[in-house]
Amino acid sequence: MPTRRYSKFIPPSLSMSELVCQKLDNDATDLLIDKWLERPHCPDAYYDWFQRVRERRHAANANICKEQILLWSKGVFVPENIFTRTVDTGRLIPLDRTWVTHVYHHQSMSRLNMMPVIFSMLPELMLLRGMHDRGCDEIYVIVTDLKRQEMDQVTDYFKYVCRNSANGPCKPSVEEKINHDHMTLTHMLDRNRRTPCFPQIDLTLRAILFEKRPPFVVLFSHQTMSYSQILFANSLFVPSKEVYFDFPSGCPNPGCTDNCCELIRFPKKGLETAAVLCDKRKVRYRYGRRAKPKELCNWIDCHVCFSDEVAPCAHHEGGSEGSVAGSSEGSEGSLYEARFAGLICSRCKLVKYCSPEHQKLDWEEHRRVCVKPGTVPESETQAQ
Repeated sequence: MPTRRYSKFIPPSLSMSELVCQKLDNDATDLLIDKWLERPHCPDAYYDWFQRVRERRHAANANICKEQILLWSKGVFVPENIFTRTVDTGRLIPLDRTWVTHVYHHQSMSRLNMMPVIFSMLPELMLLRGMHDRGCDEIYVIVTDLKRQEMDQVTDYFKYVCRNSANGPCKPSVEEKINHDHMTLTHMLDRNRRTPCFPQIDLTLRAILFEKRPPFVVLFSHQTMSYSQILFANSLFVPSKEVYFDFPSGCPNPGCTDNCCELIRFPKKGLETAAVLCDKRKVRYRYGRRAKPKELCNWIDCHVCFSDEVAPCAHHEGGSEGSVAGSSEGSEGSLYEARFAGLICSRCKLVKYCSPEHQKLDWEEHRRVCVKPGTVPESETQAQ
């Protein structure tokens, strides 16, 4: 069998990469989240942002069950009390779901622990993980030392390559531009003594996108005056501008809103600033996860996908864990309305179930976010 060679136009194999992969498991992610929660929150820009999201009460958009939303309706500031809607299944899940991180770096950094790398962008990764019900149990990060302008050029290169070489053979003009840009970046990073070299960055990133099919890949830079870039496989995976327009830049200064000192380029303006690789549906070489948005039952172990057909029944009663236990809170949320072949929670109107039984099973988790639209959060009520 002939040896597979590195090509700028054909997806390479991850086995060809010379970068070292350090794996941080779910326990390591749990540890990082606990450390992040131990920080004092009063001057923290991220905590202030979550408070602003809570005040905006995105639950007011209750009738729109497919929009991206971020909710903190009850309890203290911990990930299990903050819920986000997934873009692939339409479920409302908490941010406490962990992941495994694969960190690829140059061999000169083999003795270093990569946990500080993940800790520096933990809030962003938590939100991106929460946006995906499937395909985000593993997150991929490539560590570089690219400066700001170099990161911009590398991002533009990958966007151009993935969009123009996904269908196989390129036009001569496109092939010429890819070769020219690849050579320019290779010489520039070699001249500036960047590690890893650009061919290894290119090989590893495109191999991850092609073989692992993640919804996004992070190009991390440990340069002080640079930023880390999130490369999205599809525009569906990009955070919504309506929810994240005032997301903090990550600067240690709590009052800083300047994007010039951002630590990770989180697309606060949605598709306007997001680095999306390819949106084509029919391609020969697919880079990243394919976008297949569905609307599933909110119970995590259910695989029922709702259709656009109207269900024959209009209401069901007695469908929450709280109502079984005799709680007035649960009984209030136990009525359902049948729309689009799904039973909508009559209290928050944000989730659907295929049956009252699955609503009972999901109630232990869903009760932490289920409130009527426009209801004042618990902590604010107590303050009054």
